[in-house]
Amino acid sequence: MPLSVGCPRCAAPVAETDAGWACVEHGDVEPLWRPDEASYAGFADHLRRSTAMPTYLPWPMSPGWSVSDFAAVGAEPGRARATMTCTSGTSALDGPVDVIVVAEEPGTGLGARIAGVRHADPGADLGDGPATVRVRVDRAVVPLWPVSVSASDGEWDRSVVVGEAHGRWLWLVLRPASAVLLLRDDWILRDCSQSGPELVELPFGGPAPAW
Repeated sequence: MPLSVGCPRCAAPVAETDAGWACVEHGDVEPLWRPDEASYAGFADHLRRSTAMPTYLPWPMSPGWSVSDFAAVGAEPGRARATMTCTSGTSALDGPVDVIVVAEEPGTGLGARIAGVRHADPGADLGDGPATVRVRVDRAVVPLWPVSVSASDGEWDRSVVVGEAHGRWLWLVLRPASAVLLLRDDWILRDCSQSGPELVELPFGGPAPAW
């Protein structure tokens, strides 16, 4: 399944130029590649397009959950700047839940767009005070701090926590906001770009989140 191209910072269209890709709102950008609907074939294409970046999923996935969206930013696989996955399911307390994970190089802006915050990066005050939660990424324990979305233009109910993993920003955006209570210190994020045949067993489908 082919991936559609867009801007990582907004929903405006992009056009390919002699110099690369350009957005009508943000000028020259690295292109965002996203499927029209999540599928194994599209995910395989995504992994080929983002070889320079990890693609994280909560692992193991809970029964009944599926990969409902994913995206990559970068004109060439070896120069990818960001990846995103969304897993969707239900919890007894929250009902339908989306868990979006973004790994990105500083200044890319995809995490901020999905979180609904105005600046491309989380801000200099990130890390003040105790971390909200810690998750395991590879063999490292990564602390995550809350990012306020109170000043955002969006109306959708979400919680956002951000940290740093391997020199890149790691964003987790959870909808609804109460779903942040699902995060526990034993949560594991697995880089699926390093996985093998078990990816065939991943469930795909469900409505992609709006962002």
